[in-house]
Amino acid sequence: MLIVVRHGRTEHNAAGRLLGRLDPPLDDLGRLQAAALARCVGPVDRVVTSPLRRARETAAAFGRDVEVDERWIELDYGDLDGQPLSQVDAEFWTRWRSDVSLRPPGGETLVELGSRVRGALEDLASGSAPGGGTTVVVTHVSPVKAAIGWALGVDDRVTWRMWVAQASLSRIEITARGPILHTFNEVAHLDGVALAEG
Repeated sequence: MLIVVRHGRTEHNAAGRLLGRLDPPLDDLGRLQAAALARCVGPVDRVVTSPLRRARETAAAFGRDVEVDERWIELDYGDLDGQPLSQVDAEFWTRWRSDVSLRPPGGETLVELGSRVRGALEDLASGSAPGGGTTVVVTHVSPVKAAIGWALGVDDRVTWRMWVAQASLSRIEITARGPILHTFNEVAHLDGVALAEG
């Protein structure tokens, strides 16, 4: 089973800011979310993570050696990185939501992100025997969406039709016939931990 996880909360998330390649740590709630996530999942065979600190700190909660894979890094928002969502130009936001090839100034397109995430997933799928072991991938909101799109066999436009909670998990079974999405955006493990949105 492949379990794709969004990292716990950071202060940037709590403030409603776009968070791409900036590298803040988890905040206090984010650390609680990471611990709850690891308890829910239980023992795993492998942990892969984005290189960014918030993902690595979440991955560390699983108590195993962690493999860093650059392909799981968050979307590069370029000049928009760190901006409050409320300050993103409305016209640009509308165009971005309708064109997955649109590049934020100095950033990366959703098509480019989707391509690298699909490559990482294909490598994980080819290296795992169907039904064998549990791999956790700790990543960010945009790569989680790309992974779900890969599992469902749909293109990058699906990105804008999903909402992914912090410290949520989604389960994808790797089979001989291809991936099968078992669950999406599980958050029940966060009961008792304040669930932050954003």
